[in-house]
Amino acid sequence: MDGQNDLERLMIFKDALNNAEAKYLKNPTDADNLTTWGGILLELSQFGDINDSKKMLKDAVSKLDEALTINPAKHEALWCLGNAHTASAFLIFDQDEAKIQFDLALECYQKAVEECPGNEHYLQSLASCMKAPKLYKEIHENGGISQAQTLGGGSAASSRAKGSAKNKTSDLTYDIFGWMILTVGLVAWLGMAKSRVSSSPPS
Repeated sequence: MDGQNDLERLMIFKDALNNAEAKYLKNPTDADNLTTWGGILLELSQFGDINDSKKMLKDAVSKLDEALTINPAKHEALWCLGNAHTASAFLIFDQDEAKIQFDLALECYQKAVEECPGNEHYLQSLASCMKAPKLYKEIHENGGISQAQTLGGGSAASSRAKGSAKNKTSDLTYDIFGWMILTVGLVAWLGMAKSRVSSSPPS
């Protein structure tokens, strides 16, 4: 059942990705489209194995940076970029490198809040980002990420084959990633869909 839902969501996001790519070919300076593209990549980063996730997140950062080069005050892009840096941090084994990602995320959330004060999602993300390094430390101390890396792909079948102790750790890891990326991505997706309806692009 979950697999069916995942497959449907994957198809929806892949279709949206193709649309964003097509729009980019027509207008590479559309900051709205680049932000949407980055948000889609962020959502797609929860599918596949950890290496795929890292690549998707890197691509998401690239698209969002591009959007912010065009419009540095675009708070949706700043917020999405904060999400991408946060998700990336959790996939890094080196604490110092992860800290750099968390710091970048914090900076993005602070700028998003400055550009759009009072936005509940941005304020929540900012507060969560401040707690994220502690969660990161707990996960890594329990070996959660390394086991997820070993299992790869999030496959329930391969999880079960590795035994119950590993299974619990990897389930916890995927629950955390699923919660983090899905919540972030879904809210970003809904927010951008709403903004596309309410604001027509200038001609």
